[in-house]
Amino acid sequence: MKIFIGADHRGIGFKKKITQILEKQGANVIDLGAYDPAKSCDYPRVAYKVASEVAKSRNGRGILVCMSGIGQAIAANKVRGAYAALCYNTESAELSRRHNNANILVLGSKFVKPKDIAKILRVWLNTEFEGGRHRRRVGQIKKIEQGAKI
Repeated sequence: MKIFIGADHRGIGFKKKITQILEKQGANVIDLGAYDPAKSCDYPRVAYKVASEVAKSRNGRGILVCMSGIGQAIAANKVRGAYAALCYNTESAELSRRHNNANILVLGSKFVKPKDIAKILRVWLNTEFEGGRHRRRVGQIKKIEQGAKI
């Protein structure tokens, strides 16, 4: 699986840990920045890079990290075809995939415990979209994205 990953300066430590976990599992991880924790960067630029790559890839996924995760999620969701979900635990990670078919996981380094990262990743990467009534709702989100009224 191809996974695009990015973080602002406050999320680089998490990004390194996530990359190690994923590469150990055989994932193809593409790091889109930032790289220097001592140099402040603008998280929307990182979110845009990751979301754009995920949106144009066939089955790619993305992971974004910043201090709260909120800004990354907002920015990534502005890219058509990117569906970013801010998750702080395994339950929200599971629901983001099962009910919302999220293709980008957003983590807040201030709120997610480092010991929980591997569990959250495992759940998010291995949970399939449930479909059913959720397919209709995801379809409505896509219509909104295209500018249609629902």
